[in-house]
Amino acid sequence: MAKHDTPPGAESIVTEHRRARFDYTVEDTLEAGLELIGSEVKALRNGEASLSDAYALPKGKELFLVNAHIGAYKAATHFAHLPTRPRKLLLHREQIDKWGAKVVERGYSIIPLMIYFKGGKAKVKLGLCTGKTHEDRRQTIKERETKREMDRVMRKR
Repeated sequence: MAKHDTPPGAESIVTEHRRARFDYTVEDTLEAGLELIGSEVKALRNGEASLSDAYALPKGKELFLVNAHIGAYKAATHFAHLPTRPRKLLLHREQIDKWGAKVVERGYSIIPLMIYFKGGKAKVKLGLCTGKTHEDRRQTIKERETKREMDRVMRKR
């Protein structure tokens, strides 16, 4: 079995959006498929991806992943892809309608939390998020520091 092959049902994480949980409050999560071309899949298997500025946007009856950077695959010279092109997300119609309505009406954002391979297919974990205020971020830092201090004390015992 090759390094990038995963057994059925197993997951291998390609990239995570680490600042997402710091900058946003995640209300709900959802797994979606990605519509990719061959060189994008190869680049993902090599770990050439970044979600730092990415978000999902409803357009009509579809949902697209925008600004997700999937690096170039070196061997794909003539059939290479654009690194930040919009990519269609594969979801059920009810899920698209439900999340799209929340984005339009209530001011939520759809943020990709991670890209991973599950059973050989590229998946993206989406989060329905609201932006944190400055005070919320300070509270998050305070809670994290308190937890670290408690863990430190518990280890000394």
